[in-house]
Amino acid sequence: MIAPAVAPPSQSGIKDRLDVLQETVSASRLNCWQQCRLKFWFRYVLRLVKPSAPALYVGSIVHSVLQSWNLGRWRYRSVNLEALKQTFHENWKEEQVEAVINWQGEEEAERTTGWALLETYFRDTPITLDEKPEAVEVSVEADLSEHGLPKLIGVIDLVRAGGRIVDFKTASQTPTVKKAQHLHEAQTSCYAIMYRESTGRKETGIELHHLVKLKKPKIVVTPLEPMTDNQQTRLFKGIESYVAGLDREDFVPSPGLHCQSCEFWNECRRWS
Repeated sequence: MIAPAVAPPSQSGIKDRLDVLQETVSASRLNCWQQCRLKFWFRYVLRLVKPSAPALYVGSIVHSVLQSWNLGRWRYRSVNLEALKQTFHENWKEEQVEAVINWQGEEEAERTTGWALLETYFRDTPITLDEKPEAVEVSVEADLSEHGLPKLIGVIDLVRAGGRIVDFKTASQTPTVKKAQHLHEAQTSCYAIMYRESTGRKETGIELHHLVKLKKPKIVVTPLEPMTDNQQTRLFKGIESYVAGLDREDFVPSPGLHCQSCEFWNECRRWS
């Protein structure tokens, strides 16, 4: 059915991989599945490795520095801006040791952009230095077997004091509340379910912290209400579709604007 650029695993290897993918599900896997099933096939079944896009690399380094900042507050340890800048440059260099980035001559510009985003965040963040997080980069899961669904797994960036779940994102455009809520609903609902299972409490809210890469960077914090029953139902139906699709090996592509940035463009064009 599909002609990938590299030799695919054996049929038995593919079957084993599909079985594993149905045992658990994460927000990132579900998002990929809902965006394009053929992309899911290349990324999670065949596990094709592609050079990282600069924007993704910038996002990962920004995320690692925010993690250091949050861990410092969680441990009551002072972390100043100069130390964070040093962490940024060290991570920028170290993470490239085993990564292939398609910089196209723009590495220095991307590095400058990454630090500018962080400087802006540390200047304008609504989180004060004396606010101790409830959790930082915590692995969580939820047993959904009573609903006939696989185990939900994931990592939550930050839980603010009082039970507000925070997810950090870098973006090239300013998000609107409605757009952010819609695009990230599956992810935020996953986090809400896992938080409730892990703590026995309902989250008090969810915040999306967008670091926006404009000529003059800015932060957009989108506060969302706790997950509703309807949102939980929508998530469960999405997971049901994920499991059923994997079971029947439905990997038909979903052409759209997202194809412009897809790393599997060439493989997709060879699909038949």
